[in-house]
Amino acid sequence: MQWPEITNRISRIMCWRENACNGVGPETLVEELPLRAELLNVEQLERHARIIAGAHRLASGQADDKLLPRLAENERVLVDTYDLIAAAAARDRRIAPAAEWLLDNFYLIEEQIRSTRRLLPRSYSSELPRLAAGSGADFPRVYDIALELIAHADGRLDATNLTAFLTAYQSVVPLKLGELWALPLMLRLALIENLRRVAVRISEGRCDRDHASDWAEKMIRTVEQKPTDLVLVLADMARENPPLSGAFLAELTRHLHGQNPNFSFASSWLEQRLADQGQTTEQLILAEGKAQAADQVSVGNSITSLRFLAVNDWRDFVADQSLVEQTLSRDPAGVYAGMDFATRDRYRHAVEAIARRSRCTEYAVAQRAVQLSQSEATVQANQRTNHVGYFLVDQGRPALERLVHMHVTPGVLIEKFRRRFPLVIYTVSLLLFTAVILATLWSHSAGSDRNHCCCGCWPFPLSCPPYSWQSESCTG
Repeated sequence: MQWPEITNRISRIMCWRENACNGVGPETLVEELPLRAELLNVEQLERHARIIAGAHRLASGQADDKLLPRLAENERVLVDTYDLIAAAAARDRRIAPAAEWLLDNFYLIEEQIRSTRRLLPRSYSSELPRLAAGSGADFPRVYDIALELIAHADGRLDATNLTAFLTAYQSVVPLKLGELWALPLMLRLALIENLRRVAVRISEGRCDRDHASDWAEKMIRTVEQKPTDLVLVLADMARENPPLSGAFLAELTRHLHGQNPNFSFASSWLEQRLADQGQTTEQLILAEGKAQAADQVSVGNSITSLRFLAVNDWRDFVADQSLVEQTLSRDPAGVYAGMDFATRDRYRHAVEAIARRSRCTEYAVAQRAVQLSQSEATVQANQRTNHVGYFLVDQGRPALERLVHMHVTPGVLIEKFRRRFPLVIYTVSLLLFTAVILATLWSHSAGSDRNHCCCGCWPFPLSCPPYSWQSESCTG
């Protein structure tokens, strides 16, 4: 990479904080700090989960997707940061520990970004319940849950804290099945968001250190060639007025320490500048060291958590966390718990579909289905009507829909008719298809000299009667 291009990237990085306030992120702050709140143990996480569950208020209607645009912006920031770090490494510049983590594991970050983009269609997040107020307003509720967990665990996710946090949250407010299935994607997005925020700090530190290295090299060359001109170099630096950050001072001090005694003049000048601001070199360098250590922990935890998300079995997790699953497992017939995943998933989707068109929650719909099954069990023992599936995917479904006051749309009526009379739908569709073919042939043959040839072909679609096709379809 050429140095002018690197300079352009540095300029762009320094503008990120201002650009981040255009409403693309979950928090419109001038400086987006890493997701690093008070570190909580499992018991404290459970208490915090119950608090935010009680505080969350949902918005009505739908809103534009904000997650994918934010993911694209995060990817640009991370790629630019990676290029900046790689360029510094190529010039044999010292790399911060957090930057080394990014450099060594960037392939994993890119893979997770691509996977998340592929699995998260634009319409998906807009269907999830959204928050009405707060820093996460108009963002999916489950995304805010992911941000809270990552912030209070410093990016470190495992089965223990994840299960404890979700269980405690749902003890106050049950989550929808769609939210539980979306949780792995939301956690990825939140971890990538955290990495982006740390990456901005890494980039700023990298820019300050590069700036300090350039000034130090200029001072060293000046002292070697003409020591009396050092004051001119300091005057140039004073006119430029570089930010005297901890990264800048640490790098400048590292270069000048133990060098020519003439540099004591430069050190005194810097100390005077800092004293005017009520600071010292030691204070800023110590703070920079602590910040680097914290960034290293955050990046390391976030990358380790991305690996955890990639290998975890989310089917079992959703089944364990779903209140719908736990409710349906109380099937009076005792059949549901022994079914395979695909069949149980079909039942859960039926609960989702009914709840979506009624004012009941998914949990309430599942409870009503079990109640209907139990009422049948008291009347008729060992009947298929005792099974919860009879009211979810079989002939008892209309009774469940009436019980929860499901709103029946024309589309739902058509789908019901299709499931109840598949042979009629097939026959009508085939006849319509045949009519379209006949009409097309007639329109092409009208006015043609070969009218009789085309007309002779018309009987062909009818030469294979519909009932013969149906029988093959049904037996095949």
